[in-house]
Amino acid sequence: MEKEKGSLKKMLIYAALLIIVAVLGIATGLIRLDELGAMFSVSGASLLKLAVMLFGVLLLENLVVFVLGSIKPKSHRARSVVSLISSLAKYVAFIVILCWGLAILGVNIGTIVASVGILALIVGFSAESLIADVVTGTFMLLENQYNVGDIVEVNGFRGTVTSIGIRTTCITDTGDNVKIINNSEMKNILNRSDNLSRAVSDIAIPYETDIEKLEGELPKLLEEIYNAHTDTMQKAPQYLGVQALEDSGILLRFVVEVSEKNIFSATRTLNRDLLLGFRKLGVECPFPQLDVHNK
Repeated sequence: MEKEKGSLKKMLIYAALLIIVAVLGIATGLIRLDELGAMFSVSGASLLKLAVMLFGVLLLENLVVFVLGSIKPKSHRARSVVSLISSLAKYVAFIVILCWGLAILGVNIGTIVASVGILALIVGFSAESLIADVVTGTFMLLENQYNVGDIVEVNGFRGTVTSIGIRTTCITDTGDNVKIINNSEMKNILNRSDNLSRAVSDIAIPYETDIEKLEGELPKLLEEIYNAHTDTMQKAPQYLGVQALEDSGILLRFVVEVSEKNIFSATRTLNRDLLLGFRKLGVECPFPQLDVHNK
């Protein structure tokens, strides 16, 4: 919403500037500006054309971004395409302004390209990494490796893909920290949104507990937990068995299938409900205790 408001404000500003420049040009009859003409060897008409072109292209670019920002597709694939087109529009606008602006000022673009050469321009501006980012990002999108809205892990950083651009990908973690990664650096990606994840809960019981009796009461308890949290849990939690025999008690393991975005909240919920459920069944979780013997 904030981005849409910002794009709308920019559109209004560029539209107002475009109208002002056009009105001034008509009112003055494109009168030659002597000082600017002497400085840049261009006419006032060229400068006014340049201003009209500049504000017009910026207005069109912001209009495209605004329209794309208003689209709220449900699928991650569609959101990725919208994000990429929005990023592409900004680069296209820059290239159009640069080339068209030089042409309006009387610069022969073809002569510059022919004399310097495309390869020399690439090397001169050190654009190898830029081309690598663009090519890598394009292939990643075509291969559907990840999309906007997917939860991924890259080099130990885990978060949700919020935007995919021509050069960079933005990933936001649960603390709203945004990491911007060049597309060429998006390697060894772990996409955690492809399949359901498992939230794990390990809870201990005292050694004196009648474990066979408790295991007979677990299915009803786990079904009650699932019915209370169908918004986060895909299935009823499962009891896997005795995980370990620890110093203070017997460690039992439970798992539940959830979507990746709910994996941490589901673990906390399962821990809480198992603790309360065990207490209702008369089973208290053990804690380290110290026995002192006096002779």
